[in-house]
Amino acid sequence: MGANKESPEVLERFSTALQLVDIIARQIMRTLGGAAELDELLSFGREGLWDAARRFDETRGVPFRGYANFRVRGAIIDGVRSSARLSRRTHERLNGLAASARVSEGAQEDLAAPRAPGSGPAQAEQALGEHLAAMATAMAAGLIAPTAHGEAGERTLVDTSESPEEAYANAQLLTVIRDAITELPHEEAELVRRHYLEGARFDHVAEELGLSKSWASRLHTRALTRLAKRLRTLSG
Repeated sequence: MGANKESPEVLERFSTALQLVDIIARQIMRTLGGAAELDELLSFGREGLWDAARRFDETRGVPFRGYANFRVRGAIIDGVRSSARLSRRTHERLNGLAASARVSEGAQEDLAAPRAPGSGPAQAEQALGEHLAAMATAMAAGLIAPTAHGEAGERTLVDTSESPEEAYANAQLLTVIRDAITELPHEEAELVRRHYLEGARFDHVAEELGLSKSWASRLHTRALTRLAKRLRTLSG
């Protein structure tokens, strides 16, 4: 559908958030270390922004810019994954980016929900710290997870070597995650185990568990927040 056929509301949302596409595309390009061209990332991102502008539901209480951030980031990541045969390292980085973004998306969903009375600056600072720790944990888990598409062959394309130090650190992290998963509530444990340890697509796991996308995102964020606390306890 051409831009001239869009509603005024969609056009306004797209134009007000267009700068986000450039910011996110450049961030992802730096993370991928030159594995993709900026123009290609911008194209993916604009398609994601159009999709966000069309799908946005203001009654949910989530600001459009925040909603668009996740849709643009996801569109770029999916576009890179589908556009070329990529090295294992690039796939790992994409998995890490996707996992970290999903934590932020779940946190945004929680912010849109009714908030407990009496929350103030101290609680906000604690929540921010927990959020950043959960993002870092998700990034680490995504980096060592099987490909989210379940295609084992992708892990043997290019650049498949790991140093002994990397292999040891990854094995340690997987062991900690496996142990910590047993302490999570059932649905959170299933989301984390099947996505990060078995390589199942997140949306497929959510659907099989009968969870809406919104609720699955929130559960995922809560699970990674718990895992981050567990990791901090073990390393303390």
